[in-house]
Amino acid sequence: MALTVPIFYVTKLMGHRRRPQPFLWFLKARLSTNIFRGVNFASAASGLLDVTGKDLNIVSMSEQIKQFESVCSILTYVKGRDAATKILARSVIAISIGSNDIFGYFANQSTIEPLVFINSLITSYEGHINALYNLGARKFGIISVPPIGCCPSQRIHNSTGGCMEIENTFARAFHSSLDVLLKKLSFKLPDMKYALGNSYEMTINVIDHPQLFNFTSIDTACCGKGWLNAEKSCTPDANLCSNRDEHLFWDLFHPTQYAAELAATTLYNGGLQFVAPINFSQLAAC
Repeated sequence: MALTVPIFYVTKLMGHRRRPQPFLWFLKARLSTNIFRGVNFASAASGLLDVTGKDLNIVSMSEQIKQFESVCSILTYVKGRDAATKILARSVIAISIGSNDIFGYFANQSTIEPLVFINSLITSYEGHINALYNLGARKFGIISVPPIGCCPSQRIHNSTGGCMEIENTFARAFHSSLDVLLKKLSFKLPDMKYALGNSYEMTINVIDHPQLFNFTSIDTACCGKGWLNAEKSCTPDANLCSNRDEHLFWDLFHPTQYAAELAATTLYNGGLQFVAPINFSQLAAC
């Protein structure tokens, strides 16, 4: 599914030597047996809604699920139906999505009522999870939307350089609604298990207490140009910081490697403040 950088480090914590290869790589390499090591269906700029990122030639979430279905078919062909069912039930389906939908809402100056828009995202999420469940998925490691208003790309629209709180309000509302949805689905769908990472609280904790994590910059991109290094994207001729491990953000939107590893550790081993009702380690083991 659409992933954020921390998931790649979560897979290492789960004992995998390599990150899951992209689905399209399997098509090109024709190495069906390697799918047992995991598959990455992520498509940058995609969202819960098929319209999100459509002009950027992305693979929509709906299409990603179709790709997942083809992997299920390969598993069944190679291992047999019973074994494939067991493999899918043991597998962790990692999903991190929703930020691009909210970014699009503000970028397009949508006139849809905020509550109606958030509900539309949650309805889409429910449909996607049901589709995955019907294909055999049972364990869902889900990351909610972080405080996207604190990204350098959004801070430059605030005269003070502070976070854009209206966008953070959407992120909090999204997490609350997603929490309710997952609780409902876990009662409705037999054997469904999930871990919901509260990336909003995880990130705000770092922003509020940067010294605890050795960050010297929580608002400036390490790579970029202009004010907060965020008026232009990270290109070969961009300004590059010399202390990237002390920056929360690598570029306009994305965390540095150190920040991503910190997030992965929290998702994997964190307490209920940051991931609930169980963490990713417990999800993998159950």
